[in-house]
Amino acid sequence: MNFLKNHKKFVIPLVAVLCLCMISFSLNRAEPTFFESGIGYVLSPVQEFNTSITNWVSSKFNALTNINEIENENEKLKEEVFSLQTEVNRLKIVEDENKKLSELLKIDQKYSDYPKIGARIIAKDTSNWYDVFLIDKGSNDGIEKNMVVIASGGLVGKIVEAGFNYSKVVSIIDDTDSVGAKSLRTDDLGFVRGDFENQGMCKMEYVDSDAEIMQGDEIVTSHLSEIYPPGITIGYVKDIQNDDNTITKCAIITPTVDFKHLETVLVITQNFKKDLK
Repeated sequence: MNFLKNHKKFVIPLVAVLCLCMISFSLNRAEPTFFESGIGYVLSPVQEFNTSITNWVSSKFNALTNINEIENENEKLKEEVFSLQTEVNRLKIVEDENKKLSELLKIDQKYSDYPKIGARIIAKDTSNWYDVFLIDKGSNDGIEKNMVVIASGGLVGKIVEAGFNYSKVVSIIDDTDSVGAKSLRTDDLGFVRGDFENQGMCKMEYVDSDAEIMQGDEIVTSHLSEIYPPGITIGYVKDIQNDDNTITKCAIITPTVDFKHLETVLVITQNFKKDLK
């Protein structure tokens, strides 16, 4: 050991030269020596095992990498699906809104003789039907009590209270009020109010027992109404109920307005009750 320490500056270069010579000799030989073959025989299984372990670790690492990439791609796809679904929902809302506005435009054109203002429903009672509800227009918009409210299909009801920026509407399916009406085909008169026994329906009462009104007839507001202008569609006769004990009969009316899905209405800004005075 002392010899190596004392002569290490000569030994190290010598060992290096010998190694280079051995490498050069090995490269120039066609076959390895017996010693080299023995070393290779011993080390080959070890190298093969190391290689297989390395390959296994590498494959697992690649698999984990692929899983992470797949998960990242899956998250991106989920975000894209969510974004597309949101856009589809938005377009559906826009389509529904355009459809409702188109229907309001049709009813506006049908009763073009009357001035109107559009309004949105902002609240209603606790039932599934729009018997009584609030709209987002009030006296500040020129709305007054007893003004008529219409929607797609025909008559909705009337204003019973006009606040500064809201109004309260009672619809024709509420049984607390009545509308002067007639059959458009026969001119038979009666009064329409909400049918207490059949929510969402109306009943035309005090129809003369000899009236020729029948199933399918269109019922409209009559000229005898104190509040409503004549000719606004209320609904169609679903059934006729006769009472042998009275001189009148009644008709069950299906309203033309969808009182379960109201969102927007038109208020006729002409007060017919005031005009009649």
